[in-house]
Amino acid sequence: MSAPLDLSIYGILDPQRSRGRDLAELAASAVKGGASFLQLRNKHGGTREMVAQARAILAAIHGSGVPLVINDRVDVAFVARAHGVHIGEDDMAPQDARELLGPEAIVGLTIHSVEEANAAPVQLADYFGVGGIYTTASKANPSPPIGLSGFAEIAGVLRHRKSGARVVGIAGIDHGNAAEVMSAGADGVAVISCLFMEDDVEGATRLLSEQVGAANRDAAQ
Repeated sequence: MSAPLDLSIYGILDPQRSRGRDLAELAASAVKGGASFLQLRNKHGGTREMVAQARAILAAIHGSGVPLVINDRVDVAFVARAHGVHIGEDDMAPQDARELLGPEAIVGLTIHSVEEANAAPVQLADYFGVGGIYTTASKANPSPPIGLSGFAEIAGVLRHRKSGARVVGIAGIDHGNAAEVMSAGADGVAVISCLFMEDDVEGATRLLSEQVGAANRDAAQ
């Protein structure tokens, strides 16, 4: 990607955390509220279902300039013509994902520890999701939360290894703690429940965007 990614409000769409509502409609509402980046995560969905979901989301946000990446599934990203993928240590190797999707695709990597940060192929990634910072109900995580200090340490390693590395905080982030994650050095916050479990998704996204924007302005002063 030629221009820096706007990871400030990174919304993760998951049918398990949507209250049964249409993911494409939720995506459109989030974008109206200020979401800058979207991910489709469906740990239990079949390939056809995920391709259909991705295509519907892409149609719903067409023209917004907001990218959509697919969690884990490089094949779904390729077929649906999503903007890229987000992969972890047990998924397809980043170099293979890059080769399949091409140089313009977005490739994001999950990083859980300093050890992973030191071992990651940082030059192949466009951004890094670092966490889990807090406990979360949206995904099983056998490791204890790394907290803000752990996040800052890992982000520092990644930025040392790759100048200008973009880092987003993940896990357990909501309206009550997003500002402190930004103050710890995040380029954005990845969120699920605090947007997509709310009645008013657009309003919840707008509030989070205002909080993140205020934290960025405070950091710039």
